[in-house]
Amino acid sequence: MLLAVIAGCEIGFWVLLAAGMVTRYLLRLPRLGMVLLAMVPLVDVVLLVASVIDIRSGGEPSFKHSLAAIFIGVSVGFGHQSLKWADGWAAYKLAGGPRPVKLKKGTREKAQHERRGWYHHVLAYGVGVAVMIVLGLLSGKGFDALLGPAWTWTIVLVIDGFVSFSYGVDEEEKKKVEQAV
Repeated sequence: MLLAVIAGCEIGFWVLLAAGMVTRYLLRLPRLGMVLLAMVPLVDVVLLVASVIDIRSGGEPSFKHSLAAIFIGVSVGFGHQSLKWADGWAAYKLAGGPRPVKLKKGTREKAQHERRGWYHHVLAYGVGVAVMIVLGLLSGKGFDALLGPAWTWTIVLVIDGFVSFSYGVDEEEKKKVEQAV
């Protein structure tokens, strides 16, 4: 049952996002579009409630609960950034807005952007693992089964950190900074 709720929440996220953008830009109903976009976080609430109900009604802590926790963590960590990205592209494609800027490799802005992305990943990880632990505590059966995916996620987070902080400023940018000083 919980896997169906997870799938429904994933679909619900994208449906609300698309409906919000279409309503906002194609139908030119910005307030209604904002209402639809404001409903996107409710998907996380539904998933959290379903997970707690499943655990409290005797469900065995398992990967499906971990998956729900990861979904919630990623949504919290990257949700606003994803909505902002989608809004920029929808405004460009549907309403003739300016094309979203692609940051040039080797610039300070690109390096900062990559590091901010990693900080969002850390937030997602923290929320996801916290939800796994809380679900384990609520089950009364421990959280060992729930934290299995957290170890893999930890490795991914560390690799993402190395990659994010490997973005530097190219020589041309360094010269501009040196000339400015």
